[in-house]
Amino acid sequence: MAIQKEKHTLPLKSLNHVSRVCRNVHATTHFYEKVLGFIPIVRPGALKFDGAWLHNYGISVHLLQAENQELATLPPVEKEINSRDDHLSFQSDSILGVEQALQDHGIKYTRTTIDENGVQIEQVFFHDPDGFMIEICTCEKFPVQPLIPTSASICNLAPALSAR
Repeated sequence: MAIQKEKHTLPLKSLNHVSRVCRNVHATTHFYEKVLGFIPIVRPGALKFDGAWLHNYGISVHLLQAENQELATLPPVEKEINSRDDHLSFQSDSILGVEQALQDHGIKYTRTTIDENGVQIEQVFFHDPDGFMIEICTCEKFPVQPLIPTSASICNLAPALSAR
């Protein structure tokens, strides 16, 4: 009988960036700058397609112009705000400040509160100009707990677990 060699996980360090295809990369870049506070950064000149790289909060977002140019002329799709849609999530210490800024920009949003054993997690959901869902939350309040015992060095949860 052959002994099966144990398979290892990839040697990852961290999330590098999130990439999004946009109907109109210029409108979406403006939104990520003016509403979310991202800063445009230098993009490699070797990339021969329209796009923008943005960075802030230790996060990079790469915006790419959709290859189908007809999309850029279509009006934004009005979608119901559904927290179960694909989304990006950002942390905030001030949900009231988030709501005020969204109101100032005329952006529709929904607010929910999750109560998990007395831990209150506030969430605000809204769409970017392409109809992509964005969440702003106080999710850091919820403890990170592995479902199964595992080495903290593997899952990098030691600081989160020791803070409890």
